[in-house]
Amino acid sequence: DAIVGDRVIIVNSSAVAGHVHVEDDVIIGGLCGIHQWVRIGQGAIIGALTMVTNDVIPHALVQGPRGRLDGLNLVGLKRRGVDRKDITALRAAFQMLKDGEGTFQDRARRLKDETESAYVRQMVDFILGDTDRNFLTPS
Repeated sequence: DAIVGDRVIIVNSSAVAGHVHVEDDVIIGGLCGIHQWVRIGQGAIIGALTMVTNDVIPHALVQGPRGRLDGLNLVGLKRRGVDRKDITALRAAFQMLKDGEGTFQDRARRLKDETESAYVRQMVDFILGDTDRNFLTPS
């Protein structure tokens, strides 16, 4: 009952639990575990040997044994031909999510009012969307 989008790569020996939703253009590295009910946003990349127990924002880079959000999937964005202006907007949005005041949700709400980038709006809509999980947040 997992939902897997288009152009998703799931490498050998990875496990995707039930009720998981993996959006388009995601890469899940080898020997990864994706916990049940997790959502992985479009264009995210999960490094090998990573356990993901919380939702992953679109275009994120997640790695480490207990899955930590380490940045954006800049290589994936460039390979898909995303305009430099949108990548710059995503980087600024990520920095605000990381260092801004208030809760993660509060920072996302502020971003929604301040951006013109469709990519940032996609990220904000994902964060503010319906979920029963917490998010991997920038460390």
